[in-house]
Amino acid sequence: MATTSREIRLKSRPEGMPKADNFELASVELPAPGPGEVLVRNSWMSVDPYMRGRMYDRASYVPPFQLGQALQGGAVGAVVQSNDERFKPGDLVESMLGWREAFVASASNLNKLPNAGVPPQAFLGVLGMPGMTAYSSFHRIGAPKEGDVVFVSGAGGAVGSAVCQIAKIRGCTVVASAGSDEKLAWLKSVGVDAGVNYKTAPNLLDAVRAAAPKGVDIYFDNVGGDHLEVALEVARPFARFIECGMISIYNANEPPPGPRNMSYIVGKRIKMQGFIVSDFMDMREQFIAEMGAWVKDGRIKWEETIETGVENAPKAFLNLFTGANTGKMLVKLD
Repeated sequence: MATTSREIRLKSRPEGMPKADNFELASVELPAPGPGEVLVRNSWMSVDPYMRGRMYDRASYVPPFQLGQALQGGAVGAVVQSNDERFKPGDLVESMLGWREAFVASASNLNKLPNAGVPPQAFLGVLGMPGMTAYSSFHRIGAPKEGDVVFVSGAGGAVGSAVCQIAKIRGCTVVASAGSDEKLAWLKSVGVDAGVNYKTAPNLLDAVRAAAPKGVDIYFDNVGGDHLEVALEVARPFARFIECGMISIYNANEPPPGPRNMSYIVGKRIKMQGFIVSDFMDMREQFIAEMGAWVKDGRIKWEETIETGVENAPKAFLNLFTGANTGKMLVKLD
């Protein structure tokens, strides 16, 4: 019996801010799984800012999305039919075959989810790629010490909010920047010491200086732009800058001017390092063990913003760039 699946395809390459017209909804008939293949029906899928870079037709650390083909991204679903002894119907699995309701793929493309006592979509957030991104880079690049002052931009998102809580567990003082008072209220409820609403602050530099009067030892950058310039101003000697993302410029048609104060990197002896989460896969077992324990103990909490239906996946993705999400942006599939 054939299985019908709806999927979201890239219709055209965005120029500047993506629009709904850059995407299209299509239906496909899936074949029965062949030897070593598995049929999966997705229940949750993730949208993430890095996907914007894959919409350009250019070489990068991950291949670009192709026009007329389904997009890709993290997803969690249940096995419907399996021709591989490692999987049986009903098993929950994680894959990179999101943006579609169902798929047939080689079993090698699937990871069985552990029975961790958390909702399955947590493996797309705090126990998935965003959590691993936060945990690995904060420890490997940030090298936190008790008493450090940590400044996190884009702190209301999945990665930023995880960094804030990990930093508190490590004994740091945390200053968070987010785009609404509601996001800052939630961040303070999970331990953040001071918050800055970058949309309403009359002057971002003054606001961060007031929140971190002794300066900053670690800057976790999700935003770039004016946040990076401010962080350079308030950095203490030997500060560590963790360059995770620069969402403020992802949709720029022309490269914006760089920070005017890059010379501080020399005088303050700042370490600034960009990374891709796959750089730190040697930390995965440590992440699963320690982050899993923190989640189980309630020391790490998370928020979700949810759209329903694969047809609303583009809307969820576009909302990432207006700050409409608190915590992890997810799509619940029918």
